[in-house]
Amino acid sequence: MAAPERLDRLDALRGVAIVWMAVFHFCFDLNYFGFIRQNFYTDPTWTLQRICIVSLFLFCAGLSLAVALHQGQTWPRFWRRWAQIAGCALLVSAGSALMFPRSWISFGILHGIALMLVVARLLAPLKGWLWMAGAVAIALPHFVQHGFFDTRWTNWVGLVTRKPVTEDYAPLLPWLGVVLWGLAAGRWMLAHRRQWLAGALPGALAPLAVLGRWSLSFYMLHQPALIGALWLVVMLRR
Repeated sequence: MAAPERLDRLDALRGVAIVWMAVFHFCFDLNYFGFIRQNFYTDPTWTLQRICIVSLFLFCAGLSLAVALHQGQTWPRFWRRWAQIAGCALLVSAGSALMFPRSWISFGILHGIALMLVVARLLAPLKGWLWMAGAVAIALPHFVQHGFFDTRWTNWVGLVTRKPVTEDYAPLLPWLGVVLWGLAAGRWMLAHRRQWLAGALPGALAPLAVLGRWSLSFYMLHQPALIGALWLVVMLRR
């Protein structure tokens, strides 16, 4: 079977998200080690950036799912990729528990993507109604909250009355809505504006496309590399 066609513009967009995320994490690490003093939990400069980065990642996940379905991805192939994401999510939980034992990541961006991709694939037959379903998913947490969802075992749903104490949190609601919008947008583009995803890239942007193809590997490796480098700098300064 021939390898699925790569869509360079989609890969480059995912590359933009991964670079933006890496810069954000580098600033967070600088703050953690005391090189800068910023509040990443309440300062809009950082909280709004996080919302934009997560939105871009999840929108790209929806676009990628649209492409995979268009290319005839089977459920077994889907589950193989899903297992990689879910496995990496477990590693993130374990690593964060070592570094942040009081605020470890129980349901961060990779956990969210793993669950949202399954739900989005099941909802894919809605076709044009995906836009409405996405809007409902985004709006629902603004109108429905309950203390039942405030525990680590239930906050993955997103209908919390208060944000949990954790270093990363990307619950099913409202973020599923962004994935569904990405899926709907991807289907529309593939039918009417395929060049938006598959058009040629300027040579200067080619590295972004390469990076976008290896986004999961980059995601898993960049923080250990950044933290290790900054820790070494701290040790050498003593």
